Amino acid sequence: MAAAEGIEDPFEAFNAASGQGSVRDPYPIFAAMREAAPVHRVAMDGEAQAESSMLRGISREIYVAVSYDAVKEVLTDAERFSSAGYAESMGLVMGHSILEMDGAEHTRHRRLINRAFTRHALEAWERDLVRPVVNRYVDRFAKRGRADLVRELALPFPVQVIAAMMGLPEELHGSFHRLAIEIIGMSIDFERGMAASKKLGEMFRPLVEERRERPGSDLISVLANVGTEGERLGDEQIFAFLRLLAPAGAETTYRSSSNLLFGLLSSPEQLDALRRDSSLIPQAIEEGLRWEPPLPSIMRRATRDTELQGVPIPAGSSVAVNLGSANRDENYFEDPDRFDIFRSAEHPHMSFAFGPHLCLGMHLARMETRVVLTTLFERLRGLRLDPQGDDVHITGMTFRSPMVLPVVFEPEREVSPGAAGLGGDAAR
Repeated sequence: MAAAEGIEDPFEAFNAASGQGSVRDPYPIFAAMREAAPVHRVAMDGEAQAESSMLRGISREIYVAVSYDAVKEVLTDAERFSSAGYAESMGLVMGHSILEMDGAEHTRHRRLINRAFTRHALEAWERDLVRPVVNRYVDRFAKRGRADLVRELALPFPVQVIAAMMGLPEELHGSFHRLAIEIIGMSIDFERGMAASKKLGEMFRPLVEERRERPGSDLISVLANVGTEGERLGDEQIFAFLRLLAPAGAETTYRSSSNLLFGLLSSPEQLDALRRDSSLIPQAIEEGLRWEPPLPSIMRRATRDTELQGVPIPAGSSVAVNLGSANRDENYFEDPDRFDIFRSAEHPHMSFAFGPHLCLGMHLARMETRVVLTTLFERLRGLRLDPQGDDVHITGMTFRSPMVLPVVFEPEREVSPGAAGLGGDAAR
């Protein structure tokens, strides 16, 4: 995304702050930590805490869960390990969202919001939104024979899908994309994030009011009218969820699809197997999520004095839940550093979390990634990494993905009028 003249690109600034370009491979460190202990106590840098809005509400000493068992224990026990700490960081910008809720409040909101993500809705979104949006982006480079799949596809398409899901008017899509990126970058520019949050609220308010009166089939209409009288979501609750969709939906989908594409393009034999047999796509998506989760770590807070895998944890302590480390625990995954789409699915990965806060949008994310893969396989013959690409790799600490993904392929040819009814070969 290009920045306005004289203004730092918030996307580039956010990537730099989240370790992209500087943290290449944290997994050897995670492995050493797992070997030493399932849970580690780490002292926070007070100066760093003061400078980062994302570290607001984090205790001076945090406990890092690195083993599969430790991570699963934290995520499945919301009574001992609460999400409420997000209220002092992301909640300041997003509003009071499901991310920071626990117990009965979380259950009620999740039940209402889940009604917007039915199988019927997902099928309609795939047919009417996701496939057309992905194909429009592929149209822009299919005849060129080369592309950067990060900047030209994986990065822009999820935000456009979410804007369309919400039923935003076409003229608001550009503003929504810009504000979504600015709100994602709240950790490095809190004031810009707050300003973006306010503008998004102003964008959403008239749409929610209109769709309470004249509902359609879009996401805002469903959220504005779901439930019986007395239990419906209020305006601010809807705004908070819609704001959350930017980082929780678009950001993670962009990075997870980029990571999977990098894994496949770096393993030509697995890429060929997927081309030959599309039934392998679901397990390839799961392996990509296990191998390189887009968000390697999330936070919880101990609600009382407790223990985690034998380690005492005082009440009020922050607990960093290292999903990326759990996904490579040798006790659960053989040769865990290897990307392998044929890996046994005996143990689920933790990339969508676990327990009561299991990701609401996981089926949407899987569907979007599946559409990206099938579209690329259908349209770009001979798709492979550009041999002239310069040291392409996954990078980052807070979020992980490749910064670029240069590829080459056979340019797509125009369909001649006489070939319209012929097989695929005649149309290329």
